[in-house]
Amino acid sequence: MKLAAVDYLILALYFGFVIAIGWRLRKTSESGSDFLTGGRSVPVWITSLAFLAANLGAQEVIGMAASGAKYGIMTAHFYWIGAVPAMLFVGVFMMPFYYGSKARSVPEYLRLRFDEKTRGLNAITFAFMTLFSSGISMYALGLLFRLILGWSFTASVLLSASIVLAYTYLGGLKSAIYNEVLQFFLIVMGFSPLAMLALWKAGGWSGMSHRLPEVMTHTWKHVGSAAENPMGVEVFGLVAGLGFVLSFGYWCTDFLVIQRAMAADSMSAARRTPLMAAFPKMIMPFIVILPGIAALALTSMHTGYSLPLKGNGYDYDQALTTLMAQFYPSGLLGVGLTALMASFMSGMAGNVTAFNTVFTYDIYQSYIRPGAPDRHYLNVGRFATIAGTLASVGTAYLAAQFNNIMDFLQLVFGVVNAPLFATFLLGMFWKRTTGHGAFVGLCTGTGVAGMVLACTQAEGKGGWITILHTFPSSMAQNFWIAIFAWTSCFLMTIVVSLATRPRPDAELEGLVYGLTKLPSDAGVVWYKRPGPLAIVVIVALVFLNIAFR
Repeated sequence: MKLAAVDYLILALYFGFVIAIGWRLRKTSESGSDFLTGGRSVPVWITSLAFLAANLGAQEVIGMAASGAKYGIMTAHFYWIGAVPAMLFVGVFMMPFYYGSKARSVPEYLRLRFDEKTRGLNAITFAFMTLFSSGISMYALGLLFRLILGWSFTASVLLSASIVLAYTYLGGLKSAIYNEVLQFFLIVMGFSPLAMLALWKAGGWSGMSHRLPEVMTHTWKHVGSAAENPMGVEVFGLVAGLGFVLSFGYWCTDFLVIQRAMAADSMSAARRTPLMAAFPKMIMPFIVILPGIAALALTSMHTGYSLPLKGNGYDYDQALTTLMAQFYPSGLLGVGLTALMASFMSGMAGNVTAFNTVFTYDIYQSYIRPGAPDRHYLNVGRFATIAGTLASVGTAYLAAQFNNIMDFLQLVFGVVNAPLFATFLLGMFWKRTTGHGAFVGLCTGTGVAGMVLACTQAEGKGGWITILHTFPSSMAQNFWIAIFAWTSCFLMTIVVSLATRPRPDAELEGLVYGLTKLPSDAGVVWYKRPGPLAIVVIVALVFLNIAFR
């Protein structure tokens, strides 16, 4: 891949603009609250796009293109059943508790609802998860630099870490959120032309469909049996593992995205944030998945383009970047590379800002030094930004062991987020749930997830203790890990809660459904009400699933 002067100019302008935003907003982040939580002052259209862009990191963009090449249009399930329904649920039902409780983080909500030990467990596991996710982003951009500049992987990773650190340190959460809006538009502008070019070169949708196995161009037709599709998953594993456990576990409990909604300037704006983000989320498969499918079709055409090899198979993670190198001319190549940089910075900054908030408030303030001045916590937050970025460098090397980084990412979510969603579901909607039940349930769910991974194998991974079952793909293994983790946590939480004393109803007001007065929508125009917005999204979602069934 050769860059012209205009490509370097576009990249330089973007970096300058990003740093300028951080520099401009640094004066609005002079307190610990402003730096770490955004001060609950961000308009809804900003939080909505940031809510979406925080999940459009390099691992999302490159990983989804890779999954498109590996699994076909079935990858769209990660959006149409694996994201949008959960986004509706968190906006309509869960956000009143997050925002109304005035918690500064998801772990802090757990302390208010349950107890300190449950908060501590979630804070520690979430901190590790964000470091893993940050490392995946760093790995993805490291691949990009190596492809473009010919640098070693280590040099690429260190450079990418310094880029992110530069602007997240300046303006904190608010700087990250405003930059994510810019990054969202850059991602759309940078990858939409690639999707159209690759599809055109492959002969359009019909031409591509003729060149690929039928299973690669249908979402539902071949999920009757795990043996019928490349993802190796059947309807139950797909719907329960991805559509329910992994999806709701991520979008409803992951502080990385919840933090964006909690930064909104009102309860109404916080509830509408994920609902408004659902509209562009539904069309993202056509921007990030379609190029991967086209890459596989072009490889089969033998016209000069082919996916790179990795071991005995394809290196799917390079689908997007090799397509750009093949089809983008100078200028447009600069826009595409800037979009990749934007996706990296969006995901990385999201993880870093979530990590520094949880570390500062839920670990440092709670267990190391409570009662310190606000300025002290601001400095700790800035230090956590540096430390989190450096720790992510190490996890970047773990991601290199996977030929599809989405497989690795979904494994992390299955171990951490799946049992957490069971805890939140019971905690928010069953007042009888106790702190002891939540803590034991979380420990059980995480432990069971680890045991399933250690006793099963997929694509040569897992099975460290024994091999009781071999899954046809890593993704199928991830879905079932999530199912076992959620189920074990759910059941254990109920059992222990019934055997322990619940908290009085008066202590749970504002934290549990049925004991909380929900905000009224009377007199509010329909497009500012969560219910009607959710109905419009559902209609569009049903149409997409039928059209590509």
